[in-house]
Amino acid sequence: MWTVEKINELIKDVPDFPKPGIVFKDITPVLENHEAFVSVARQFVNSLPEGVEKIVAMESRGFIFGAAVCQHIDAGLVLVRKPGKLPREVINHSYQLEYGTDTLEIHKDAIKPGEKVVILDDVLATGGTAAATKKLVEDLGGEIIGYEFLMEIEFLKGREKLPGVPVKALIQI
Repeated sequence: MWTVEKINELIKDVPDFPKPGIVFKDITPVLENHEAFVSVARQFVNSLPEGVEKIVAMESRGFIFGAAVCQHIDAGLVLVRKPGKLPREVINHSYQLEYGTDTLEIHKDAIKPGEKVVILDDVLATGGTAAATKKLVEDLGGEIIGYEFLMEIEFLKGREKLPGVPVKALIQI
């Protein structure tokens, strides 16, 4: 299994993307390396809390990790997307992110009341996307039992928007 340090070496900084002043963390080299990608998925699986019934993953890189994790556990994958991308009835929530505003949607029937949910994504930055996803899950009656991220950009203090539930990141920068 790859170490966290070795996986972190694959992640590339892309300055001024998508806007000037933002340093984008490009995780595609992790996906391009079979051993690294498999290792990340295994590390996610090994750190999940007991009893998870649904993995909720955000567009779009969260989908990749969420699907990789769900094939190894007894849980379904729920997709959270930008407006107009889901084909059935949805609920939505708008929020601030580090470079503007956005809206997320989830199928209205994706989570049953009381289902135990882990929210999974590639990067925890300011916490806006994760907090918006939390709101969607809670609006459907889901119980969030954890958050999992490939990396956390600590100085942005995103975990402060996710109180009361364990937040785990494989890499902290």
